[in-house]
Amino acid sequence: MSPTAENPTGPAAGAATAALTAVAAATAVVPGVEERVIARVISDDPLYRKIPVALRYAPAEPLAVRIVFPAGLSPEGTDNEWVLPRALLESGLQAPTGTGDVRVWPCGRVQAVVELHSPEGVAVIQFDIAALRRFLRRASAPAPATRPA
Repeated sequence: MSPTAENPTGPAAGAATAALTAVAAATAVVPGVEERVIARVISDDPLYRKIPVALRYAPAEPLAVRIVFPAGLSPEGTDNEWVLPRALLESGLQAPTGTGDVRVWPCGRVQAVVELHSPEGVAVIQFDIAALRRFLRRASAPAPATRPA
C-alpha cells in the first residue's frame, strides 16, 4: 500500500479524521468513581475491627453503588461485593432506611451504619459519614465534557 493511501491528505482525510474522532469520543468509556475508605466491623468483640473497603460507582449503572469488602473477610477467600441503590445509601445518611438485605442509618453525627443480610449471616459495618458523602458527591458529579478535536 502506498504512503498516500495509508496517510491520506486533503478535505476527505480531514472529514474522515473528524468522523473517527467523533466515534471515539462517543464510544469512550466514562470513568467510574472509586473511593477507598476504612470501615469498622461491628461485632460482640469489644474492639472494632478496621477493614479497607472500596466504594464504587459506574456510569453504566447510574442508580447503583457497590461496596467491595476484601477477600480476607469471606469464607471463599474472594472479594465480597454488595450492590445497593445509590438512593438508599444517600437516604440512610439522614435517617434509618432499607428493608430486606440492606439497611442504612446514621449513628450520631459522624458515623453511618450499613447492615447487610445474607444466608451466611449479618454484617454490620460502620463508616465515617464524611467519606460516604464525599464518594456520593463524586458519583453525582457530571462527566467532564469532551472537546471536539
